[in-house]
Amino acid sequence: MNLLLLFLIVFTLLALRQNMVLILLVSAAYVQVVYGNGTVLYVVEDLWTAMDNHALLAIPMYLVVGNLIARGSIAGHLVEVFKSATDWMPGGLGVATILACACFSAISGSSAATLIAIGSVMYPALKDAGYSSRFAIGSVTSAGTLGILIPPSIPLILYGLVTDTSVADLFLAGVLPGILLALIFAVYSVVTNREMARGTFSSRRLITSFHNGFFAILAPVLLLGGIYSGVFSPIQAAAVAVVYTAAVEVLIYRSFGLAGLFEIMKSSVVMLGTLMPIVAVALMLKSFLASEGLPDAFADWVQNIFESKVAILLALNLALLITGCLIDVVSAILLLAPVMLAVGTAVGVNPVHLGIIMVVNLEIGLLTPPVGLNLLIASRSFGERVSSIAMSVLPFVLLMLVVLMVVTFVPWLSLVLIE
Repeated sequence: MNLLLLFLIVFTLLALRQNMVLILLVSAAYVQVVYGNGTVLYVVEDLWTAMDNHALLAIPMYLVVGNLIARGSIAGHLVEVFKSATDWMPGGLGVATILACACFSAISGSSAATLIAIGSVMYPALKDAGYSSRFAIGSVTSAGTLGILIPPSIPLILYGLVTDTSVADLFLAGVLPGILLALIFAVYSVVTNREMARGTFSSRRLITSFHNGFFAILAPVLLLGGIYSGVFSPIQAAAVAVVYTAAVEVLIYRSFGLAGLFEIMKSSVVMLGTLMPIVAVALMLKSFLASEGLPDAFADWVQNIFESKVAILLALNLALLITGCLIDVVSAILLLAPVMLAVGTAVGVNPVHLGIIMVVNLEIGLLTPPVGLNLLIASRSFGERVSSIAMSVLPFVLLMLVVLMVVTFVPWLSLVLIE
């Protein structure tokens, strides 16, 4: 009954659109009073223990990387390389949009940064080339979600922190599902725009764009190659990404000077100030819930309702899809990952596989009202109504649901690279 009341409090506060820090603090206070002895000292100790994790260092660094690239020239160079490589194809500019988003995601780890950086270049380019407004805004908004699935990914880092799962394994597990989703989006672009006028392939243009964008293309190769070859860890890769992208933008592309770099660092700190309190309280709450065995109790309750593994997985997906419509990705992972992990473990789902299932669900949530963060960002960036953008992304959402089912019931796709 106490656990049920806790969930009721959380969802009531969510329905009232309260700040996530407030929701987590209320939840932590409730847990300490009901299950603990209410001593403030324990709250402080739990907060300290929760934040004493070196993996948290990656989050501020990837935030900086996302801001650096979003305001710099790397995105434009990536776009030009892919445009020159796909212009001869039917729907080639749409394919270039998808591939540029996928490549950008492998640097920034952020959906919002991917949408803003690539969308600002490709949305007007698609419309000028004669693509329908619906496809143009739908493709850039949907492809922007690749930023939370293709590694490095901030949500995957958070999932690893909350569930004590290897971040390196999560990064490897996200590669094939991310590639599959990007390829399906690209095929959809080709099929949908097969009647569009196409350009001709020019090796000179491709060589020139590759030469100009060499350091942009090198970024994901350097980061992912370094991680998977064992040269540096995913956490160290974040530091490499900051130094590399700052050096490329300031010294090579000269997108901004030291003053601009300082402003980007300052805005990143402001963003971090809103995120880290949420992470701290959520990790503290997770530790206490685990010590009291509450996630396991919830898992037993779920198993008593749903008898088969398939039914439980479908129920988890439905719950996550609904959650993604109501709250943002970070909050959903911090609130639900420990509980979902207990349920998944009870029916034999690998924690890494479960992390990918959860992120794909929440990736869809970025495109579904009423919260739909990518819908809101696209609306502000491109001056379109949220309702019209939601209709534009609908075909992509349906494709993502297909990929979700594949990811859920074909665990090999997520686990083959780590086995």
